[in-house]
Amino acid sequence: MATAQVTVRYYASARAAAGVTEERLDLASLAEPTLAALLSSLVSGHGESLARVLAAASYLVDGVVWHDRAATLPDGATIDVLPPFAGG
Repeated sequence: MATAQVTVRYYASARAAAGVTEERLDLASLAEPTLAALLSSLVSGHGESLARVLAAASYLVDGVVWHDRAATLPDGATIDVLPPFAGG
């Protein structure tokens, strides 16, 4: 049986803090398959610099704004981490 994975894509200061543009993570490695658990895992893997960016970031899940951090992430989802951008 295949493990469910999500793809996390980082932009701007999130990319700089994570040190990568994109990564794939197994949902099974999370305490629960939610955005909150995913963000906690990302901080554990990348450190406090990314934590500061994530605190101010917005998130898209499969291109849709995702406000409910406790909602279950869909298998195979793409999560875009969008830090605040200067300008318009």
